[in-house]
Amino acid sequence: MSAPRLTSAETAALTRRVTLLSVGTAAVLVAIKLAAWLASGSTALLASMADSGLDLVASIATAFAVRYAVAPPDAEHRFGHGKAEAFASLMQAGLVFASAALIAREAATDLLDPHPLRQEGWAIAVMAISTVLTLALVAAQTRVLKQTASVAVSGDRAHYATDLASNMIALAGIAASALLGLNGLDAAAALVIAALLLWGAIGVFREAASQLMDRELPEDDRAQIIRLATEDPRMTDVHQLRTRASGPYIHIQMHADLDPQLTLEAAHQVIVAAEKRILTAFPAADIIIHADPRGRAEPHGGAFAEAGATK
Repeated sequence: MSAPRLTSAETAALTRRVTLLSVGTAAVLVAIKLAAWLASGSTALLASMADSGLDLVASIATAFAVRYAVAPPDAEHRFGHGKAEAFASLMQAGLVFASAALIAREAATDLLDPHPLRQEGWAIAVMAISTVLTLALVAAQTRVLKQTASVAVSGDRAHYATDLASNMIALAGIAASALLGLNGLDAAAALVIAALLLWGAIGVFREAASQLMDRELPEDDRAQIIRLATEDPRMTDVHQLRTRASGPYIHIQMHADLDPQLTLEAAHQVIVAAEKRILTAFPAADIIIHADPRGRAEPHGGAFAEAGATK
């Protein structure tokens, strides 16, 4: 995922709105699917309702996570609280794994002992409404993700994208079962939904794990950082560049080669100008640039020594 291009305040406003929309949509979906399941007895509808129920729990957690993630650094968290989003995504993945297992068990039981549906028309209408609502939410989340790099919203969207697919599969299963009189099709649709949930959970887990493990930003972003830093010819080289994402923030640190004849004040001005150029493209960045006298720098770097580092 690319680094954020908005300020932390702008990111917070967008993610807050879309997560509240997510909570409201999930609550509506759970209510109407519960009523339809009680009326029809559809296993596919039960699977979709369970999916929406976990989406509601995950959306509430995400709403709190994105609020906490944008809190400014404090005495105990000098790098901010951005990784709260990744923890929320891990919780989301765990809930989806659990949901997939429960749905698969219920569907397998129903396949062995299928039962006829009731009130199929009501169930089909509810699934059609759910599909439209979920599609609108996924579209809103996609627009936000084009502007932010929120891993929590990304995880939430993965849930609802799977929910959209599950709604369509449940709709097809219920309709086919009602029209063809094959009760097993409803349970088969539920099994497909469980498989989709499992696949979605794996994707959410991998994305959250990448952020928690401080994975480097994409190569395009790293190349842009180097290009912006070295626009001033007095900064002749950048090395030991390290980047990582943390919720709505990114952290950038590097060493820069400067003319050893520059005064301390002139070197400081070069460094500050480079930081400002980088901030124009990455406004939510925390930047540290260490100046090295070109050709005279001593090896250093502590636990991550420069000898083993690359650009």
